[in-house]
This record gives sequence, structure tokens and C-alpha cells, in this order.
Amino acid sequence: MKKSIKHYTIFGILFSLILGTLLHFIFQWTGQAPAAGFFSAVNESTWEHLKLLFYPCFLFFLFEHFKTRADFTGLFTCRIIGLMLGLLVIVAGFYTYSGIIGRSFLVIDILLFAAGVLTAYLWSTKNYLARTYSKTNSLPIVCLLFVFLFLFILFTYLPPHIALFMDPVSFTYGIPSPLLTGLV
Repeated sequence: MKKSIKHYTIFGILFSLILGTLLHFIFQWTGQAPAAGFFSAVNESTWEHLKLLFYPCFLFFLFEHFKTRADFTGLFTCRIIGLMLGLLVIVAGFYTYSGIIGRSFLVIDILLFAAGVLTAYLWSTKNYLARTYSKTNSLPIVCLLFVFLFLFILFTYLPPHIALFMDPVSFTYGIPSPLLTGLV
């Protein structure tokens, strides 16, 4: 069992690193198609870059859950908690280092993305194998995952006007909602 979980973990890390990197460019590659904004970064804001971790992990965790749920009860819950910690690593790491240095650096941002991916998978694998989870607390955690899914879509088109959502290049927030502009 441990060997199988470790294989899924390694594959998930590679999948998330590759797909997350591609998602950085999808919005531009599609000619800024509003539908691409649901799952890809639409600007250079910290919030939009969290999608690069969230969606690949979300997809892989669903795949993994349906392939292994009979054998690995509780793994999905651990993965979701790991994902939330990975998102936290990116946000806390970015604002800490850029606040201290006074600016951001692409190399450090890429390393933070990788650190977020590694945190999501390695923390969840370690805690699953250590049996530190509880079957009784999975519903609120799964609900949290879907709240984040909803917020990633909502805040792409209707972001709060705070630093987390501001594109530091264009000083804009999100993209115009296709529902409000009649593009859908």
C-alpha cells in the first residue's frame, strides 16, 4: 500500500508541476477566451497564480480518489488539506520575501510554486500514512474545496480590489465578466 501511495504522489507532483506551468499560459494562448479564465491565470496577481496549484491538484486528486477510494479511505481528505497548505505556502512565501526584499523575482516565484506543489503532496502523503486524519471530519474539508473552486471562478471576473487580486504589471483586477459583458 505504501508503495502505491508513493507512486501516486510522485506522479501527482509531476502532473501538477507540468499542468500548472501550462495553465500559466492558457489564457493568452486562447486569445484571452473568457472561459479559459475559469481555470487559468488571467493576469499576474497572486490570486490568479494560485490556480496553477489548485486546478492540477484538484484534477489529480479526483482521478486518484476514483482509482483508489476502495483501498485508501481518507486519502482525499488528506490531499485537500495538503492543497490548502500548499496555497498558504505560496501566499505566505510570496508576501514574506517580496515584502522583505521590496520586489518579486521570477525564479523565486517559480520555486514557491514548486514548494506549494511539494507541500500539497508530501504533507498529505505523510499524514495519510501516519493515519492522522479522521473519517468524521471529511465533509467540511470537501466543502472547503468546493468553496475555493467557486471563489476561483467568481474572483476571476469579480475580484475584490485588494493587493492579493491586483495584477502588479497592469494594476488591474481580474477580467471583465462574460456574463456582464454579453460574451456568453
